[in-house]
Amino acid sequence: MAQALVHEDAARQHTTVLLAEAVDAVVTRADGVYVDGTFGRGGHSRALLQRLSPEGRLVVFDKDPEAIAAAHALGDPRMSIVHDGFSTMAQALARLGLPHVDGVLLDLGVSSPQIDNPARGFSFRFDAPLDMRMDTTRGETAADFLAQADERRIAEVIRDYGEERFAVPVAKALVARREGGSPVRTTGELAAVVARAVKTREPGQDPATRTFQALRILVNAELEELEQGLKAALRQLRPGGRLAVISFHSLEDRIVKTFIARESREEVDRRAPFAPPQPVRLRALGRLRPSEAEVAANPRARSAILRVAERTEVPFEEVPQRAEPAPRRSQTRGRR
Repeated sequence: MAQALVHEDAARQHTTVLLAEAVDAVVTRADGVYVDGTFGRGGHSRALLQRLSPEGRLVVFDKDPEAIAAAHALGDPRMSIVHDGFSTMAQALARLGLPHVDGVLLDLGVSSPQIDNPARGFSFRFDAPLDMRMDTTRGETAADFLAQADERRIAEVIRDYGEERFAVPVAKALVARREGGSPVRTTGELAAVVARAVKTREPGQDPATRTFQALRILVNAELEELEQGLKAALRQLRPGGRLAVISFHSLEDRIVKTFIARESREEVDRRAPFAPPQPVRLRALGRLRPSEAEVAANPRARSAILRVAERTEVPFEEVPQRAEPAPRRSQTRGRR
């Protein structure tokens, strides 16, 4: 009962980031078909439904069973609900008989109710089972990963997904504890191990911040989901349709920025320099950050970036798949 009360209170406190800006960017017609790829607690979806006419349709996706329950509670007949990641967009829309959509909105990262519910294991602020799965019905937990991965793999994950410069000492400490007969099973245990291994940290940042981010991204395959979801959105958007993506840390934003730039830039085949350039499938419309007033009211919005692009007339099949440069690492992060 106590956990339920904590969760319900966290849900009430959730504040949707860039709400009006994202909805304004993605909705181009009231009777259109739209996708909310990350329902969360429905902030963007409710605003989208308010903008749609009785003929409009909204398809929402989420991995989190609690989010899916919240979506069903809305009871809007214009809304179809998919308990899966937005990378499955093409298959789900085909099952619904919707070959194309007018807009796709993705609000990335972890939501406030997930962070603030101790039972989910996303936060080092509470001592709870080390889970971190957005979909608690399937897949391995963060504790499962740490119980079987070797030191090199753990260090790679913490370095690449958490941008943690002390990744190797953290991995060594975790493996040493496991080999000593006490594998890490709770968030408190993990935070304590990391705190001893991380020698310095930026003012105001907990030593465990980057390690927790890394494990969450790994467990939920967040970057792979994003890459696949962007490709699916490009395929499903009709000409003039909009793609709007809100990201919260540099790894996500770099993938989105690179994808939009690549698909909105004419490219010349160097093997045939006199041939016409490949036509573009997206038109970049810009980027937006939260206002000072929004950040003051909701500090978790501070690192958010909204990027928007519009689908051109070029059919998807007309342009060969373009090579994707590997994302570089940087030192910023955030969450929604």
